[in-house]
Amino acid sequence: MLHISIICPTYNEEKYIKKCITSMLRQDIDQKEMELIFVDGRSTDKTREIIKSFQDDYSFIKLLDNPERTVPFAMNYGIKAAVGDTIIRIDAHSEFPPNYIRVLRERLFALKADNVGPVCLTLPATDSIEAKAIATALSSSFGVGNAYFRIGASKVMEVDTVPFGCFHRKVFDEVGMYDEELIRNQDDELNARIIKNGGKIFLLPDLMVKYYARDTIKKTRKMYYQYGLFKPLVNKKVGSPATVRQFFPMLFVLGLISGLMLSFVHPVFLYIYLTVLALYSVGALFFSIKDARDKKEILFLPYIFLTLHLAYGWGYLIGIFKVLSGKSFNAKINR
Repeated sequence: MLHISIICPTYNEEKYIKKCITSMLRQDIDQKEMELIFVDGRSTDKTREIIKSFQDDYSFIKLLDNPERTVPFAMNYGIKAAVGDTIIRIDAHSEFPPNYIRVLRERLFALKADNVGPVCLTLPATDSIEAKAIATALSSSFGVGNAYFRIGASKVMEVDTVPFGCFHRKVFDEVGMYDEELIRNQDDELNARIIKNGGKIFLLPDLMVKYYARDTIKKTRKMYYQYGLFKPLVNKKVGSPATVRQFFPMLFVLGLISGLMLSFVHPVFLYIYLTVLALYSVGALFFSIKDARDKKEILFLPYIFLTLHLAYGWGYLIGIFKVLSGKSFNAKINR
């Protein structure tokens, strides 16, 4: 009997898709219980070709078309086509341990949860120092705050969101599908609706997924700008912010702008401004030294920390402006 539908949105994932599929084929459950659905945004590389090569040997692997190309459309197409009573969302940039599907499903029922998810072990996309430093920054509390699915946790805990969720099928009947307006933060918005509806979401710290970060600072900056950009729209849709931490980058950006302006008004403001900058710099350097996996990363990490915070904070401010002015939230897909 088919119980589990695994859905993976894809778009130009030829570098990662083979490892992702292989890790799914190594799952310690009966393959007759699962279907693996790839929903592809009309990739222009070899992504579809690679998926099709696996279909020749594994009939439970399916490939759907996603003309809109974005993740929420992909997930909705996949959910509508799925036949399992459990829905698992995975990411092509990731590799999954052999017990992944089994543990998710067991904990979903054992915890009486509406959604459960793993911790991300963020890995570099390449062997370059830049890529290694990006992966480190995305696993650092200084870089991402108390996002436990990124920095880890010591015990199973109830949280506001998890990556790569595992849901009861009925959840989508109760709270609705993925919001197709959200190019980014669609998981956050869906999870906020689940909680608002009385549901519970749990992070499973003993279940770890290998996630490959973006390979350049430019791509990472664009991604975090989009995270910030769409967050105010998520808040508007759900009626309130899910966490306090999302405001810190915005306040940091506002502080940099207003502090610089006030510095010309009176020397006291200049001293305060320089003190804040010095404290931030010391903090960035301290965590760069503390969290670096390779000493060479220290050359990149302070700049990457600053990039994450400025990109998210500036995106958040633009997002607020768009919400208040009714402007469109269109944004290009970032690969």
